[in-house]
Amino acid sequence: MEPLLDVRDLRTQFFTQDGVVKAVDGVSFNLMPGETLGIVGESGCGKSITALSIMRLIPSPPGKIVSGEIIFEGEDVLKMSDDEVRSIRGRKIAMIFQDPMTSLNPVLTINRQISEALELHLGMTKSQARQRSIELLKMVGIPNAEQRVDQYPHQFSGGMRQRVMIAMALSCNPSLLIADEPTTALDVTIQAQILDLMRNLQAEHNTALILITHDLGVVAGMTDRINVMYAGHIVETAPTEELIANPKHPYT
Repeated sequence: MEPLLDVRDLRTQFFTQDGVVKAVDGVSFNLMPGETLGIVGESGCGKSITALSIMRLIPSPPGKIVSGEIIFEGEDVLKMSDDEVRSIRGRKIAMIFQDPMTSLNPVLTINRQISEALELHLGMTKSQARQRSIELLKMVGIPNAEQRVDQYPHQFSGGMRQRVMIAMALSCNPSLLIADEPTTALDVTIQAQILDLMRNLQAEHNTALILITHDLGVVAGMTDRINVMYAGHIVETAPTEELIANPKHPYT
């Protein structure tokens, strides 16, 4: 079985006034279809930059992917044209960010924001996309979806906004979902609900998941394998149970 994603010797750097920051420095890992991989490490270790590199969302300047390969479904994302990347971003690879308020457009209704991708990637009409948006909101457990679909982000609580983000991410049935600290901004009870929701939806759709977090507790119950990152490198990788029970690297 071929990996869905194969990252090989990825190096992403930022060129600043104070010199070169090697944010990701020779990272390699792969992910099988339907598998869940945790990437764990403290702030600034390069885990989010790894995710943004896979999505080709590194702000340039100051950032640049200087070398490596990101093979997704057999093709190197780094060799794709901007148009080719746009056609897979949101459709085959989707990402959920830490703070839904910065990822949702405050002046557009939830319906418009979910429908946009459905119309663009799946060629739906406005009324089909609206119907699908309502179904997606129901799927992520938002009550009164028919009414709420026409509301704006500020009318939703933090936990509900994160559910909207998950609905948007899953709208085009991606084969890979990257979740970057998806529960950091939420209180503990809501955290557990969101993780449960992600786990159930992932099993239902056989979506591969990369879960990025600084919290080992979050990945313990969710992932098949864990990569531990420190200073731009993966310092340890192991099946989750093994790593939790018997970490090899002192940093872990």
